[in-house]
Amino acid sequence: MIKSDKWIRRMCRERGMIEPFVERQDGKGKISYGLSSYGYDIRVADEYKIFTNVHGAVVDPKRFDDKSFVDVKGPECVVPPNSFALARSVECFDVPREVLAVCLGKSTYARCGIIVNVTPLEPGWKGYLTIEISNTTPLPAKIYSGEGIAQLLFFGGDQVCETSYSDRAGKYMDQVGVVLPRVLAAK
Repeated sequence: MIKSDKWIRRMCRERGMIEPFVERQDGKGKISYGLSSYGYDIRVADEYKIFTNVHGAVVDPKRFDDKSFVDVKGPECVVPPNSFALARSVECFDVPREVLAVCLGKSTYARCGIIVNVTPLEPGWKGYLTIEISNTTPLPAKIYSGEGIAQLLFFGGDQVCETSYSDRAGKYMDQVGVVLPRVLAAK
């Protein structure tokens, strides 16, 4: 069952599920963020890694070359045409064991051809969310730091999961900053 604003507010007050937590939508003069009816609109921080092919690297999730990105920090980020950037959320999350959150892009950006990859926040996961922002247009696209970038929807299970993300020591647990792809070493 999807969780309501009342449940999200309670979990943030009692368990610190989202820090910092904004009690209501804030959207005057900016792309909205904060608590909505059945979700929470997260903000993008001012740290970005913009994809570049200046070094002729191959994108390989098993051996990712961090030279494939240019680091940018600032009040906005321009994503090149038909490219993408990685960023992180302003908010830090502590997902309850009986909850799964799903991250969806905001329609304001989607209407401009800017897509945020759909990704789950698994039960027991903690950290800042790494966000992938794709510019599907043939034009440069501007992203505004400190403003809304995506919405989280929270789904409650009818029972607690047997093994949470923290139980299995997931590779993205407690991430801080923009985290590049990781693959655990073979045993």
